[in-house]
Amino acid sequence: KDIISSGILELYALGISSPEETAQVEQWLTIYPEVSEELNHIESVIEDYARANAVEPPAALKERITGNIDFNRNVTTEDTGSSNILTPVLNDVTEQKVYTISTFFKWAAAACFVLLLGSLALNYSYFNRYKSAKNDLQVAQSELEKTREVASAMTHDMDVVTDKDARPVVLNGTAHAPDALAKIFWMKDSGEVYVDPSNLPQPAAGKQYQLWAIVDGKPVDAGMISLQKGNYKIQKMKSFGSAQAFAITLEKAGGSATPTMDEMYVMAKI
Repeated sequence: KDIISSGILELYALGISSPEETAQVEQWLTIYPEVSEELNHIESVIEDYARANAVEPPAALKERITGNIDFNRNVTTEDTGSSNILTPVLNDVTEQKVYTISTFFKWAAAACFVLLLGSLALNYSYFNRYKSAKNDLQVAQSELEKTREVASAMTHDMDVVTDKDARPVVLNGTAHAPDALAKIFWMKDSGEVYVDPSNLPQPAAGKQYQLWAIVDGKPVDAGMISLQKGNYKIQKMKSFGSAQAFAITLEKAGGSATPTMDEMYVMAKI
């Protein structure tokens, strides 16, 4: 795809590629069938373009051709044909016909070639604009998807906060972290537990917050809390039918089997 979109095949088809480019294209033609197929298509387009933009020769051209014919050889107008662009003249040495191309048709061919180059340049410019617009569209679609994800997360958070069965529990900071704060939403009907860690400090590398439920006086793992790049969201934790308290400690990434008491940041009794 990179080769086809580079424009080098068009230069090769027109015969204006550099020797290095020509050698590279000929190598690609032996390796990639798609490149060979694209080159055939380009040559076909060039041929169709030349035919479509061919210039009808003026009527006076027939008389000019007729005037250049050596009638001593009994050559008639019908023999040459009115649409023939080649003028036969007699070579004095070999007495054979040597054909030369009319200057008019040389200029006509050159004009077609210039028009073709202009068309290719215009197409290349529009292609670059198309690629730029496509990239901009992809960026916009990516940003839109991120916005949708944020909106979906906010809707989920609001559903939890406004649920009629949600019992909010504020976990205040301990002596270890007096400014820390978190909130639990405990669903009375289902026992589901959600945590809002918005006011917890960003943990150090290799550390992660862990929620604990105090059930019958014993701490029970309630799940790990994710804090990624400060994008805090209300997170669903493990469910508990009953609990006397909740606490959050800072543990090694992945969690611990028992809480590290001197790393307890917040807690609250129910």
